[in-house]
Amino acid sequence: MYGGMQPGFWNDGAHGVITVQRGGAKTQYVHVLTKPSTDQVRLRDNGYRVTKVSDLRTGEQLRFTQSGGYLSILGITKWDDYDTVFKVETAGRQGFLTGIKAGASAEKAGHPAGALVDGSFENYWDSDGQLPVSLTLDLGKPKKIAYLGVNQREWSPTYARVTFGRPEDSARIKDYRVYVSDDGKRWGTPVRAGAMPSARGMQIIDVGEQRARYVKLEVLNTWAGTQAPRFHGNLRIDEIQVADSYPVSRDTLPLEAERQQRTGKARVERCAACSGAAQVTGLRDGTLTYRDVTVPAAGEYRLRIDHTSPTPATLSVAVNGAAPVQVRVPGDNKGVPASTSLPVPLKAGPNTITLSGDAGVDRIAVAPMPPDSYVPKTTLTVDPSGLQWAGPGQQTLRVSATLRLDSEDVLDEVALAPVAPAGWTAKGETVKADALRLGQSMTGSWTLTSPPGQDVSAADIPITATFRSLGRPSTVTSQVGVRPRPADRVFMREAEDSRNQIGEAGITNCAACSGGQKVRNIGGGPDQGSEPNAYVLFEDVTVPEAKTYTLSIDFTVNGDRSFFVTVNGGKPIEVKVSGVGNTTLYTTSVPVTLRAGSNTIKFHNDTTPAPDLDRISLG
Repeated sequence: MYGGMQPGFWNDGAHGVITVQRGGAKTQYVHVLTKPSTDQVRLRDNGYRVTKVSDLRTGEQLRFTQSGGYLSILGITKWDDYDTVFKVETAGRQGFLTGIKAGASAEKAGHPAGALVDGSFENYWDSDGQLPVSLTLDLGKPKKIAYLGVNQREWSPTYARVTFGRPEDSARIKDYRVYVSDDGKRWGTPVRAGAMPSARGMQIIDVGEQRARYVKLEVLNTWAGTQAPRFHGNLRIDEIQVADSYPVSRDTLPLEAERQQRTGKARVERCAACSGAAQVTGLRDGTLTYRDVTVPAAGEYRLRIDHTSPTPATLSVAVNGAAPVQVRVPGDNKGVPASTSLPVPLKAGPNTITLSGDAGVDRIAVAPMPPDSYVPKTTLTVDPSGLQWAGPGQQTLRVSATLRLDSEDVLDEVALAPVAPAGWTAKGETVKADALRLGQSMTGSWTLTSPPGQDVSAADIPITATFRSLGRPSTVTSQVGVRPRPADRVFMREAEDSRNQIGEAGITNCAACSGGQKVRNIGGGPDQGSEPNAYVLFEDVTVPEAKTYTLSIDFTVNGDRSFFVTVNGGKPIEVKVSGVGNTTLYTTSVPVTLRAGSNTIKFHNDTTPAPDLDRISLG
């Protein structure tokens, strides 16, 4: 199980999967389902030492290079329209340490830390819902450490989605820190800190060249959001492996820094995690010049720079003698390369690119720019979500939003703010960031006020994030809808409103529903294939005085079903309803006694599935 190299998204837009030959993973097949915009495929080798690469269909042997934890298949000229398959023969995996013991700051009964290093993917460690959590590996004695290989449990998707009306999200590691120690007590500062991509297969954490007996992986959070409670904060890991080296081949990649012209104090230094196992440093008082960066046609290209720096730094990039461009470089482990890309104008044929600055350079790569339609994957979360029903008079609405980058791109010149509708005012500053990288986020809060001297009217308030990626402007928007509450209602709220708790229930689209959405999969029990903790809890249901109100319930249902309505934790009231089809909206009502001020109203059914809920109101 889980053998083979890294599947998923590779270089220059390439995407594919890995299959392995029965009886082991020594022979593997790299299936390129989406071809790259260049003539090479570059993917993590996961410790397998490659001996031969060939085109499975034609038998043609292909040139390859391997170093820094990556396999690069070079000079590819023939692509299949649907699935280009490369047969990769290996000598097996190398460099992984054995005899490791593991401990954890938290574990669930039956899923102990020892499962992390038992060599079996049938067993797994479970965090028991505790985050942050620390995992400590004892190597037995001080040993060389190059990277960690983390196989997380494949029990969740890699992105937020709704499946059959139930919210799901990635229960994989997001932000982490790695420490090393000789005695297991004094840990010092992290040797790596960053965000792990939400992806399937083994995830690699390169740590540079370390030597220690103990390694600690501190997981700060996971990718799953609170909208998916089954996955939020619940981390499961099958295995963690520690390797002391990378497989290295004789051939090298094109455009390696150590093979280019250097001036001043620029020098070649060893870097095990770098391509070619070397990098060029000393560029503050020297230069690194590529004199034969060749492209077939003049135009704008994407220049990727793989660089190293222990602290935030700047690189100066000059193309064909033009004025240099300053490129911001993040700080991390000085022995582990990161990458930054920028658009550059190149002429047909050979070009010259000169670099200098405070960071080291591993290599560069040139590729066509992505399509104009490409927008890096982000998540924009707005609170409150769901249609907001406002009472009479001038109204004030408190809105917050968070923008998170979910892909391994870089966003520059990022800004986040609401766009006030005509007559509305917005109080609060535009939130700005120079750059966002994988997993990083920014949050803002604003107070929006409707026009004075009149009742609020229908309005849609866009919350907009603007940024640049590879020099191109992009915009991501989510909106908060505001509608005037009917005069005969003292309270009205959508079931999908983010102020409600919904447990294991899910939100789905509904064309007939008032806000275009509803909550489904409410109620049920183990014998119904669902969970009784799927409900809708309306909190802060505020009324002006204590008395009995008419609770109106908007719902959809197919057949005969029941809600149970519990007010302020009291005795549940059964509400029986019938209907034909989940696309037709119905309304029923029930009297409820409320106290003045804040109340809670819960919709549930602990034994059988309940109807889908659109909205409630009080009159």
